[in-house]
Amino acid sequence: MDLTLGFCPIGKFVFSHEDAMRYKARIAQRLQADQIRYLDIDAVVADGMIRNQADAEMAVEYFRSQRIDGLFTPHCNFGTEGAVGILGRKLGVPLLLWGPRDEAPLPDGSRYRDTLCGLFASSKVLHKLGVPFTYVENCRLEDPAFGAGLDLFVRTMNVVARMKNLRIGILGNRIDFFWSTIVNENELLERFGVELQPFDLVKIVGLTRDYAKKNRKRYLAERAELGATLNLDMITDDALANLLGLRDVMLDLAAQWNLRAFAVESFMALPRELGVTIGYAMAALYEHGIPVMHETDIHGAISSVMLEAAGLNREPSFLADLTVRHPTHENGLLLWHDAWPLSLRDPEQPASLGTHWIMPDVEPGLTHWKIREGELTISRFDGDHGRYSVTAATARSIPGPFTQNNYLWVELANWKTFERHFIEGPYMHHAACAYGDHVAVLRECCKYIPHLEFDPVGSRG
Repeated sequence: MDLTLGFCPIGKFVFSHEDAMRYKARIAQRLQADQIRYLDIDAVVADGMIRNQADAEMAVEYFRSQRIDGLFTPHCNFGTEGAVGILGRKLGVPLLLWGPRDEAPLPDGSRYRDTLCGLFASSKVLHKLGVPFTYVENCRLEDPAFGAGLDLFVRTMNVVARMKNLRIGILGNRIDFFWSTIVNENELLERFGVELQPFDLVKIVGLTRDYAKKNRKRYLAERAELGATLNLDMITDDALANLLGLRDVMLDLAAQWNLRAFAVESFMALPRELGVTIGYAMAALYEHGIPVMHETDIHGAISSVMLEAAGLNREPSFLADLTVRHPTHENGLLLWHDAWPLSLRDPEQPASLGTHWIMPDVEPGLTHWKIREGELTISRFDGDHGRYSVTAATARSIPGPFTQNNYLWVELANWKTFERHFIEGPYMHHAACAYGDHVAVLRECCKYIPHLEFDPVGSRG
């Protein structure tokens, strides 16, 4: 993780400065133990501890110059509420508010600190100034609540950082009959800073053929390696070279243009020109941290970027159709599509590149493998009429009948609630999915992304 957390301990001119410094050291040790990269203020503020508003101004300038991604303001004795407000308002990054649980008074009745009282004061100032923040309950440093809260904040910080200056590559136009993927490019740019970078398909096809010719020997060697996992009997050497060439073209474009995702017109023009359906090329980019969406689904690309960031980009997501209900399980659903990452496959099941059973005339090359069992988060960023929201729910895998392409049967907490939530909108049938429970992170990050609401499944009664 390449994020930097601004570590800004908060003290006050009253209470024990020595005890505050002791807690500052303990908290820093905890950040180091959790392998969180942080930047303290020792270089600009005496003792590296904010105790007045002048200290806060110096810390603001320093943190700005170092481009921190988030701010941690642990209250180490009481706290200086005005300073916290200045830091939060002027830095404009995700803010974590917490302080250690106070010990019993000393035998003479005095106290080292009143941290809880200071937290109430600082939170009021943050509210007054309109500064969003994440709060971890007043607890001891070693309590599970602190570890869970810190982890939630780091993941939230990562989502917010990945959404900044998000650039998505576009290969091909929206297919004319896919009205559900119509988006407002201007609103995405104005409200979220999302840039869409279009590429000429004629040039993409030409580059792909050039790569296939230039790298043919290497691609044939890769075919032998892939053959240990994938059945490639239906794919000719020429088709596979084009498939791997397109993969490398997209990787190079991503590096050149700083792209974090692609949205691709995936099953008409490119397969026709390249002689192979491009699902495996798309799946391969997921393994490099670059989600690739079918059917030019731009909102799907944003959904996947957010969801992968919620998991600290440790594992790829996949884009699924919410396809059919389970034939016997009342809360069961089929997650299904093509181009899911090979690393997610169920190792006990066969894997191949084959035909499109819905449209048999389409060129071969579709990915066919069931993915592994587990708990997942299903999520979607979407919007209509100028309002944007993120919805999310958890699901767990269940047994179900075999079907073609990539798939997994899952159980939802309440199918009827889930179904109605997506049907009533503004969501379509494409959803970003990832292993693990990331709902709380998606809820938290919406605090820090203007114009974006969190709309969890089950929130409408």
